[in-house]
Amino acid sequence: MKKLVFCLALFVSTFFAKELNIGVIMPLTGQTAAYGQSALEGIRLANSMRNTLSNGDTVKITVLDSKGDKIESGTAATRLIAQDQVLGIIGEMVTANTMQIMQVSEEKKIPLIAPAATADKLLNGKKYSARVCFQDSFQGSSLAAYAYDKLGYKNAVIIVDQSTDYSLGLAKAFEDKFSQKGGKILSKLRISSKERDYKAIITQIKAKNPDFIYAPVYYNEASLLIRQARSAGLNAPMGSADGTADESFIKLAGKASEGYIFTDSFDYAHPPTKLSRDFIALYEKNKKTKEVPNFTAMGADAYFVMFEALSNCVNSLNSECINKAIHSTTNFEGVSGIITIDKSGNASRSLVLKEIQNGKQVYKDLINP
Repeated sequence: MKKLVFCLALFVSTFFAKELNIGVIMPLTGQTAAYGQSALEGIRLANSMRNTLSNGDTVKITVLDSKGDKIESGTAATRLIAQDQVLGIIGEMVTANTMQIMQVSEEKKIPLIAPAATADKLLNGKKYSARVCFQDSFQGSSLAAYAYDKLGYKNAVIIVDQSTDYSLGLAKAFEDKFSQKGGKILSKLRISSKERDYKAIITQIKAKNPDFIYAPVYYNEASLLIRQARSAGLNAPMGSADGTADESFIKLAGKASEGYIFTDSFDYAHPPTKLSRDFIALYEKNKKTKEVPNFTAMGADAYFVMFEALSNCVNSLNSECINKAIHSTTNFEGVSGIITIDKSGNASRSLVLKEIQNGKQVYKDLINP
């Protein structure tokens, strides 16, 4: 009799099961395509690991390419909500484009999780938005303290991309903390992401002879900077934030990347949780390597947090319940680490410091909030 009741319950659950749609907006083409492609790989792998709720409902992802463009990002969000009727959205990878998606998701009251948009003010006044990454103030100040206290650098030059909020926010955080520690900022030089020739500022930096150069820019600009600097005989240590965490930086910079340091969210050689180990094992099975990129892990965590929220709302699958569940995430053991999301949507989590050695990203230290 018990077996019959169980089988009947299973049949009813399966018969009434629904397919739930989660939207994903990533830069799959354009200047920041490497970030989006890496994150999407993590989202798809995470979806293959967890895609069925306790009531039998299955979770599928619908992916749209933002092309690394603000307008395309907003248009994609509108389409996912209006046409695909998504219950939540994951995206984008950079702050400016994420803000465009947020404008739509906030208006339509659809929860959004950003895997890697780190600007401090991103979530100010937002109700339906969250992130699984740290904030720029944390990674900028953390590297500044590390550079001063542990590496012994007493002065620095900052190179800031004046066209991105990402770079401006990181530069300020580094400058504030480094100065607070007693370090001296010798110069703060401005570039634009559309520039390709940095000879003039490299000449200025050589004249300053700094202990350290902090360049919180994306991987395209960072690779050009370091190659041109080394070619010009500027050999001062140089570092960035998670904008250089993608393997594309090493490919573009080549041997010039040797010794480069940067802040990151994850290191595959130091998996922090069981889910992390399971994810790496599956990634290795599919890709024949354990070297899970940072943004692959962050994309996965954005999905896993969304899935956890769906699971907690299995009896009330609506945007309000899902959003509340996301903002109640506490000590979630994700792929990249342990994540807690507060009521404002900001995540509390650790960061990893890495150095490029022999063409590989090598773990140096863990910094907790």
